[in-house]
Formats: sequence, C-alpha cells, structure tokens
Amino acid sequence: MSQCRRGRSPLRQLWIASWAIGLVGCASGRTLSFPFDAAGANPNSLNSAFSETSPAVAGRFLVFVSDRRGSQDVLLYDLQERRAIELPELNAFDTIAASPSISSDGRWIAFSASRQGRTDIYLYDRTTNQLRNLTQALQLETRNPQLSADGSRIAFEIERSGQWDIAIYTRDGQPINIP
Repeated sequence: MSQCRRGRSPLRQLWIASWAIGLVGCASGRTLSFPFDAAGANPNSLNSAFSETSPAVAGRFLVFVSDRRGSQDVLLYDLQERRAIELPELNAFDTIAASPSISSDGRWIAFSASRQGRTDIYLYDRTTNQLRNLTQALQLETRNPQLSADGSRIAFEIERSGQWDIAIYTRDGQPINIP
C-alpha cells in the first residue's frame, strides 16, 4: 500500500480519473462515457493515447496534464458540456507542468511547473487569462499545489534543508503564517 502512495503508475492514474468521472456521473444519476481519440487530434476529446496524468476534479471541471500537444501542458475539460476549454496564455513549450488543481467554480488553476531547471507554483486566472508565478521570490523547491474550493488559498509542499513542509499562500502570493 505504501508503494502506491509514493508514486502512482499511469494505469492507476487512469483508474483514479475514471473513478472520479464515475462519481460525477453518479451525482447526476448516470455514468458518463467519453470516446477514445487515438490520434489526439480532436481537441474536445477527453481520452487519447497520449500521457494524461494528475487528474483533479472540482465541480463540473476536470484539469489534468497531457503531452498530446508535444509538451507537458495543463488541459481543462468541462464534464457537463463534454468539451475542452481553451486556456490562453497558460502553456509554454519551455515549461513542464505537473500537479494541477482547480477551484470549484473553474476560475482558478494552480500547478507546479519546471522552467529552466527551476520548479515554481503558478496560478492562472481564467477570467483574465493571466498567469502568475507565486513562488518566484523563494529560493526553495516546491511541488504539489492544492487550491481551496474558492481559489483564495493555495497549499503546496516546500523543501527546506532536506525536509518537505507545507506552505499556504493567498492567491495574491502572500504567505499565511500558521502557528
């Protein structure tokens, strides 16, 4: 069991995504079925033969990382309308995205991204299409952000002197000190 917690295989991640999607379907009294697009050419397809990892569900939205566009990008899918949602100004070819999280209204997306050998926590506002680096001033390793339901706070792991701790920031990039 502890081995599964340390690292999840792509098959386990697919199972988790299917389970989460099944929960959304059960909430409305039916199971959702999504077609498979082997080529990944259909932008509104949820399932493809490409690597699609780190799924997170909030309300009607599913956010995940995929390499179907040739780089590790954050993708967003509306489960209710059964379509992909464009994320202008979010993804870049020189960035490797990981661990996305989304607010329940779908406005805010937090994720970790490696760029030029450094990993930071980013926050994206779908209303303004603005991307902000929340941890740029930190000279520490960061990973695994999780947004609060309303998107006002972001919890993530931070490495100090070989130990991983949890930091909590406001979406304005200010740390919240917890005694």
